Amino acid sequence: MPLGTLDGTPPPFFRQGPSALSKLTFFSALALFLMVADVRLHVTQPLRATLATVLYPVQWLALRPVVWAQGGNKYFESLSASQASEEAARRKLDLQSQRANQVEQLVLENSRLRQLLALRERVATPSQAAQVLYDAADPYTRKVIIDRGGLKGIEPGSPVLDETGVLGQVTRVYPLVSEVTLVTDRDQAIPVLNTRTGARGVAFGDPTLRSSSLELRFMAANADVQTGDLLTTSGVDGVYPPGLPVARVTNVERRVDSAFARITCVPLALVSGVGHVMVLKPLTTQIAPRPAVEAPPGPVKKGTRK
Repeated sequence: MPLGTLDGTPPPFFRQGPSALSKLTFFSALALFLMVADVRLHVTQPLRATLATVLYPVQWLALRPVVWAQGGNKYFESLSASQASEEAARRKLDLQSQRANQVEQLVLENSRLRQLLALRERVATPSQAAQVLYDAADPYTRKVIIDRGGLKGIEPGSPVLDETGVLGQVTRVYPLVSEVTLVTDRDQAIPVLNTRTGARGVAFGDPTLRSSSLELRFMAANADVQTGDLLTTSGVDGVYPPGLPVARVTNVERRVDSAFARITCVPLALVSGVGHVMVLKPLTTQIAPRPAVEAPPGPVKKGTRK
């Protein structure tokens, strides 16, 4: 049978429905009606609420992996931020602590400089300020190096003071720096005066190098020396001006088998932590030279006329 002779109409025994165009028209009108009714009358609101309630557990379960992933990211982000904040706080705390220490050091240094200036006003001898650079390298001596030398007018034998008392004496001068031997050095001696009794003596540095102390030697066992006596410079050596505080008596030991008392003193100057000092002119440069002694007239020879 030729293909063109076939009939494309459905058999009459199948039940026929509406056409596709009719369905499209109907459902379009229905959708338009429902949209207008939902906007105007809210007829689908209960149905929407019911569907949302029924589907909420499914929605909740479906969103759990996303929520857990976001929570994990936030946890690690907050942990990193907390660690960075803690590190920044530690650095800030260290910086503030360092600044606080610097402030305390500056306040202490300022106080010492003010005391040094006050001492300079009380001393009539010409002086100049200097800074201690470092301690001498020799461990068997007690010496420091200051930042003033011969180019600044420093002379050997110049007394050196800090804000509390006599520190030592310039023993070696270089062009830019000078060496100061402290009063506690075992080879250093300084004439002193007991301000309570007026008795003179000589204070020597500690010979053991184990303590920063002085020893008042050659004092009789029955000498009137008590703990707490203040010792000042006597001025008889022509180096130190009189009246400068040197040390304070801390121990007096009177022994029966010795004619001299063992007297220990502690220096008033900061021999182990001084930063700024004042260098005085030695008194030998300020004392007028001794007048020359005139030679006695020779014997008159016989046979000469006057």
